[in-house]
Amino acid sequence: MTSPAFRRSIALTALAVPALLLAACDRNPLVVRRSSCPAVAVAAYAGDMTLFRPGAAGTVADAANMDAVATITNVRDDCAETSDQFVSRINYDVIVRRTDAAPARQFVLPVFAAVVQAGNIVNAKQISQVTVNFAAGQERAVAQGTATAAVSRTAAAVPQAILDKINRKRRPGELDAATDPMADPEVKAALRAASFEVLLGFQLDDRALAYNIAK
Repeated sequence: MTSPAFRRSIALTALAVPALLLAACDRNPLVVRRSSCPAVAVAAYAGDMTLFRPGAAGTVADAANMDAVATITNVRDDCAETSDQFVSRINYDVIVRRTDAAPARQFVLPVFAAVVQAGNIVNAKQISQVTVNFAAGQERAVAQGTATAAVSRTAAAVPQAILDKINRKRRPGELDAATDPMADPEVKAALRAASFEVLLGFQLDDRALAYNIAK
């Protein structure tokens, strides 16, 4: 399910018309419409957790020893603005399927929510526990998890000089009339630095992460 944050993410009109046609427009089609609310997604290789029976090595060859598989899904978020922050309140489901449905059982699973800036800088991280309960004979169970993430308004703001460079009207005859300002390294770097996302995932150890990558 696509989260509202994705639908609110950066929307930029592509430069796809000749310079003369561009100059004929009454308004600049390059004007940036941007939301600073972070996008929310499940981190690659961390959206599933495979649990093995005690003593299993936890490799692909141990499929016969699989105990249960948990998946993060149905992520939803609501972004609220305060005077100095953008605050995302996130809800998600954890679905667990187990191989032995005989006894009543409980799984307590660690889930992280990390605020990531510019695609690779972790600004904040929280780890919570999601408890999934099975009745005797039940093969599949669902539990709900929540997380809250905040982004500074100052950090998420694009400098006015960069916005002016993007939105400046370009006229026929100017050297950069047909140049996409988004190709400017300075513009790309500024937009990247002001971009945030919240990544969810299971808190995996090295072996569990290697298993997810290999499967």
